[in-house]
Amino acid sequence: MSKITFLGAGSTVFAKNVLGDCLQTPALQGFEIALFDIDHERLQDSANMLNNIKKTAGSTSIIQTYTDRKEALRGAKYVVNAIQVGGYDPCTITDFEIPKKYGLRQTIADTVGIGGIFRNLRTIPVMLDFAADIREVCPDALFLNYTNPMAVLTNVMNTHGGVRTVGLCHSVQACIPELFKSLGMEKEGVKAKIAGINHMAWLLEVTKDGVDLYPEIKKRAIEKQKEKHPDMVRFEMMLKFGHYITESSEHNAEYHPYFIKRNYPELIDRFNIPLDEYPRRCIEQISRWKQMREDLVNDANLTHVRSHEYASYIFEAIETDIPFKIGGNVMNTGLITNLPREACVEVPCLVDRNGVTPTYVGDLPPQLAALNRTNINTQLLTIEAAITRKREHIYHAAMLDPHTAAELSMDDIVAMCDDLIAAHGSWLPEFS
Repeated sequence: MSKITFLGAGSTVFAKNVLGDCLQTPALQGFEIALFDIDHERLQDSANMLNNIKKTAGSTSIIQTYTDRKEALRGAKYVVNAIQVGGYDPCTITDFEIPKKYGLRQTIADTVGIGGIFRNLRTIPVMLDFAADIREVCPDALFLNYTNPMAVLTNVMNTHGGVRTVGLCHSVQACIPELFKSLGMEKEGVKAKIAGINHMAWLLEVTKDGVDLYPEIKKRAIEKQKEKHPDMVRFEMMLKFGHYITESSEHNAEYHPYFIKRNYPELIDRFNIPLDEYPRRCIEQISRWKQMREDLVNDANLTHVRSHEYASYIFEAIETDIPFKIGGNVMNTGLITNLPREACVEVPCLVDRNGVTPTYVGDLPPQLAALNRTNINTQLLTIEAAITRKREHIYHAAMLDPHTAAELSMDDIVAMCDDLIAAHGSWLPEFS
């Protein structure tokens, strides 16, 4: 019996999308769905929910929970990762509150920036433990990483974990639908090419019936910028740098040095930037969970409609050899020629029985590659810090982050990092 293992299965809503999709997919019937989470109550919640979907879908797959991670992984053909190390309380709170004392404000703090750096540093050791188990009990498994920070963790699993890994993010699928809806344009029949790095991939080409749609997109964007809307940062970046970015404005506001600035507080209002957005979302999700749990876990007639998540489509393409195209995060083996080979890049990939095969992109427009490299610098230094356990590389990663460097002196950056290391305590390994 083939096996799909889900690590972080206590993420019940996400498990519903990814594994509910698998239960709906004919080519994935008869699989074992192996669930693992360190929160045993949430683990059982997800199992109950999936068994309800299994019944209504008429699926022949088997839902099995595990409290031993290695046994959950043993013999797996596919592994899905959706963990969060440290949770909202204490780690996300720490990532926001200590930088705030230094005058450094953030919106999401889960990718790069000071919050992204420390999320990586506490997650990488756990991921490398996963990798050791996978090499032992399911060395041929395909590992799908959904956990942020996407680029760094996917990079680490491939280069230091020795595990065949592709990183998956919603932003590629959502790019065209969100942009065209926002501008009142029809998305049917649109052809697009997207590549770059995770959360900063670029809509390089967008056409319909051979006609370049960018002139019309930019014309409408200029008009839309005259009034406040939720996507002002991305539109501003497009109008200044020429291309639209895949990930949301609240994310991109903190990836660049142009928007969140103490000396220009009016920019926050002008570009409608939601400071401390991620903690707000966490608090709302926690408060809603009681009702969500009732709706998801205790509904014996729970149904599911296949979502836009890539996982089930990847598994289906491999099982059936019917090709499917995704936007995947993979190592840059010469795929984007003006980004570092050490980087993890987000490019179109073909999936079939051979697995996930990335496609060649070539050079990005020079200004886009330059913006990507500013974030890649911090990503690579964060990996260096995690692997060598040298504190100085944490400082280097933070000093190279565009937003942090634009706001703080080098001495303040070092002091802030020291405070964050101390506050994280046992959530981090020892750094020399």
